Amino acid sequence: MHRPLGWVGRRLLDLEISGRDHVPEEGPAVVTPNHLSLIDPVLVTLAAGRNIRYLALDELFGKSRLFDRVTLFFGAIAMSRTRPPLGALREGLSHLSGGGLLGVFPEGRRVSAWGELGPKRGAAWLAIATNSPLIPVAIHGSEMIMGMEHKGLHPTPIRIWIEPPLRPDAYLDREDPLGAMMADWERAVDARLRPWQGPTTSDPDSPHDPRSHS
Repeated sequence: MHRPLGWVGRRLLDLEISGRDHVPEEGPAVVTPNHLSLIDPVLVTLAAGRNIRYLALDELFGKSRLFDRVTLFFGAIAMSRTRPPLGALREGLSHLSGGGLLGVFPEGRRVSAWGELGPKRGAAWLAIATNSPLIPVAIHGSEMIMGMEHKGLHPTPIRIWIEPPLRPDAYLDREDPLGAMMADWERAVDARLRPWQGPTTSDPDSPHDPRSHS
């Protein structure tokens, strides 16, 4: 399954992956990258070395044949932006309960650059509800391939950092477990991307407060 992805990585990209050992060889985890490009699901699946099913907004389908084919090939779970995504969440919970990897983009959509949007809480809710580790993933460079401003496929260097898992048990005694987990997610990703793209807020020492986002 990953052989064609490896071919893409070698031929099209200068791809560097760090931290693959943080992805469990088996069992569930919520994999949570920042989101710059339609190709991010492919890159993160390649980096993880295991298949990942992603929650994907249904409005994204029909815009790119490559995106449609790849996401459907990997079993994407379509999620509505306009209606409560109860069916998608049930399917995501079931996939985690069965020991699979579930991909969630906490920013909720693609952005032009890291820091435009703070994280939503859904990834933390899924992790805590299933007692699954939440794995932060930082991506730099994919905005040059099928990003918001660069639509085509261009050879480009891409760096992916897979960070140590955030364990639900560490947050259950917090006043706001979901907010605390997503704040730690943002700090982990920000620590990797800030040197490349600058601070995420007007306060260079403080990442977004996820408690201000749904």
